[in-house]
Amino acid sequence: MKVLLIEDEKPASTRLQKLLHEVAADIEVLDVLDSIESSIEWLKNHPMPTLIFMDIQLADGSSFTIFKKVKVDCPVIFITAYDEYAIDAFKVNSIDYLLKPVKKHDLETAIHKFRNLHFSYTNDQIQELQLDKQKQFKDRFIIKLGNKIKQIVIDDIAYFFSRDKLSFICDKEGKNYPIDLSLDKLEILINPEIFFRVNRQIITHHQAIKDIQTSIKSRIILTLEPPTQIEALISSERSSLFKKWIKKE
Repeated sequence: MKVLLIEDEKPASTRLQKLLHEVAADIEVLDVLDSIESSIEWLKNHPMPTLIFMDIQLADGSSFTIFKKVKVDCPVIFITAYDEYAIDAFKVNSIDYLLKPVKKHDLETAIHKFRNLHFSYTNDQIQELQLDKQKQFKDRFIIKLGNKIKQIVIDDIAYFFSRDKLSFICDKEGKNYPIDLSLDKLEILINPEIFFRVNRQIITHHQAIKDIQTSIKSRIILTLEPPTQIEALISSERSSLFKKWIKKE
């Protein structure tokens, strides 16, 4: 679950991240934003997250302004120190409304509610999931190389990576091929039992992992084969998820 936090109080955002990882191991915090301006900019230039946690009163005004400036095609859980905005919150994409300081039980209830509701939002990831329910995961990709077309079967792929806003396939021989899909889209199309999203720039096949090392703050560093110039660093927030994946739990 890819989550965006919009909160201008550092202690509050830090505490919320800690609680989120305690109540839901599959949560990945994409970013933490602290203003209306930065939130609008982020939402205009990134794929829509699965869920947004949003403080109502930000340093530069009310977060309801965000909905007037940019289309938000995902559910929102509002978090605030005031209860006077509840009606306004439910006029937009709100599925819950939590008061500060957020209690762990209330957060668990809100996430449980989110998981059990069925939404009709139109962000790309949800659409892809709905369309592919009856399909198998991709077993090959078709790559255009000038006037030529090349098939790359899934078992020949070591990892996918992004660089300079472009996506590539690296095969087991170390050859790179451009692919016209973002890593977010690719993540939906490939089998999560054999591929793992390391970070924003790499999705690796389990057979491409040559070495695993723990680092500071519970982070994990992977050595991939063929070698990659991009650091295959797994954040502390995703390290437990990786350990379960690699153990096939």
